Amino acid sequence: MSDMINVSASPHVRSKMSTSTIMFLVIIGLLPAGIYGIWQFGFNAALLIAVCIATCVLSELLYDLLMKKRSTVKDLSAVVTGLLLALNLPPDATWWMAVIGSFFAIIVVKMLFGGLGQNFMNPALAGRCFLIICFTSRMTSFSYDSVTLATPLAIIKDGGAVNLMDMFLGRIPGTIGEVSAAALLAGALFLILMGIIDFRIPCAYLVSFVIFMGLFSGNGWDVTYLAAQICGGGLILGAFFMATDYVTSPITKTGRVIFGVCCGLLTGMFRVFSSSAEGVSYAIIISNLLVPLIEKITLPKCFGKGGEI
Repeated sequence: MSDMINVSASPHVRSKMSTSTIMFLVIIGLLPAGIYGIWQFGFNAALLIAVCIATCVLSELLYDLLMKKRSTVKDLSAVVTGLLLALNLPPDATWWMAVIGSFFAIIVVKMLFGGLGQNFMNPALAGRCFLIICFTSRMTSFSYDSVTLATPLAIIKDGGAVNLMDMFLGRIPGTIGEVSAAALLAGALFLILMGIIDFRIPCAYLVSFVIFMGLFSGNGWDVTYLAAQICGGGLILGAFFMATDYVTSPITKTGRVIFGVCCGLLTGMFRVFSSSAEGVSYAIIISNLLVPLIEKITLPKCFGKGGEI
């Protein structure tokens, strides 16, 4: 009889998929966008990706050594952070900017708060926002075919016209990983089929964003305009690969929908009412800060007498 009783701490329902497996699948999902970015922008894009990944891994490894903690680099979360940060950098960024952003993402945002599972915001996005604050001109300067050009979102904001097919395929200036909506959607579909991404967050994000833009952008429900807003900037990259981060998104199903709506509304507000044509990074980070409140109001009621407080 005693062999049939197991006493253990929660959680009692566990996934067979390990953290390293999940991170490995995320890396695979990001490969189409990364490979396209390297093909589009050349050697410097590959260098930035390599530098970001190496700096993130080494920063986490050195922190664990200095703090005499068990090394956590094998879970591949540092690799994912480095890859995501690199995909959020302009292709003309310098290698030392990549080092600074990666160090900030891993040490300040992740490790100083306890490591994976304890960080309160997405480390890669925090690193990108830190670089934007420190090096605004460099982080907002984009080139295509060695010519510095305005991004499609900037052109749209100024009332200009853009080529929607070029935006979908990626023949536009932008950050390394955000330019090709087709490559990002291919990777996102892979992660959805593998059960890594919960569709609630990206769907709520995109739907709420489209509704906001339709109501407040001044362009009404123009399908071409709305499609350009979806394909432009980091919306698809953010909605499918960063807003869905397990650590910084709600655990409840209803909470994920609310979280996605917050991201969508904030992104719309930044794009319509701010001087910037973008806003995905700040929208997701602000929503990350709201996660404890969202989880508090969406936690299911305890089963049994006295469960409801």
